[in-house]
Formats: sequence, C-alpha cells, structure tokens
Amino acid sequence: MLTLTLLEQTFTLHRLEPDAEIPAPALHSPFCAIMRTDDETSLVLPDSVEIESDESDTGWACFKVEGPLEFGQIGILAGIASVLAEAKVSIFALSTFDTDYVLVKREQARTAKEALRVAGYKVMLHSIQTVRSSNEGRSTDSGPNSG
Repeated sequence: MLTLTLLEQTFTLHRLEPDAEIPAPALHSPFCAIMRTDDETSLVLPDSVEIESDESDTGWACFKVEGPLEFGQIGILAGIASVLAEAKVSIFALSTFDTDYVLVKREQARTAKEALRVAGYKVMLHSIQTVRSSNEGRSTDSGPNSG
C-alpha cells in the first residue's frame, strides 16, 4: 500500500518566459519546483512565497507520494492519476529523483483524499517542513471525518 502525504500548505503555479531569471525568493523556499523548456519556465511554490510572474494559478493542494521510489516501479503516478480522473479531479503532477507529487485544486482536495482512500492508498497530513526534515511538522492519520 502506498502512502501519500497531503501537505498543509497551498501552492501557486507560476509561468515565466523561457529565459527568465529564477526569482531569489523561489530559490530560498523550502519547496520549489522549476521546469524550463524552450516555451516557458514553470515554478511551483507555496502561496506564501510571492514572486512576479507572467501568469499564475493559486490554490493548489499537494499530495506527496512517500518514498523514495525505485525507478523500476511501474504505474505509480498512472494509478494515482487514474483514481483521481475517475473522481473527476484534475491534477498537476511533478516528479523528483526520489518521489512524485500530485497537485489538485484545494477545493477538490477532500474529494481526492477520499477517492485515494477508497482505492487503498493511505493518506496522511503533514506540514511542508517534513519535505526537509522528518522531525518537524505534524502527522495525523486521515480518518473518514478528518480534513
């Protein structure tokens, strides 16, 4: 059974020009995802980290797949995406060397959490500091009546 952690923070997706300089606040954030292509530079940051961007979309909740995951593991993100698609929850997915992150609009987080639980995933609640250190933040099991 895979465990996903729903981070407490809400996130913003930012779009910058492809050759834009990465804003300093982004580089000092405890959570920052950066993707640069020939077409754009995208950043995912906690809502509390304010930067100027060409476009932005606020209000994203983030589920972290607890890892590390092995590169040979097949279908982890596809399985989660399938469950959430069936529940009519749109996603924005990120992958790191160790694990995957699945973002959903905050107003769909409860629906996503319940769909994942019904599908057999364990869903926990944590603060973003746990991305950096397991000694910080809080963890609670998500029962049917929790957030």
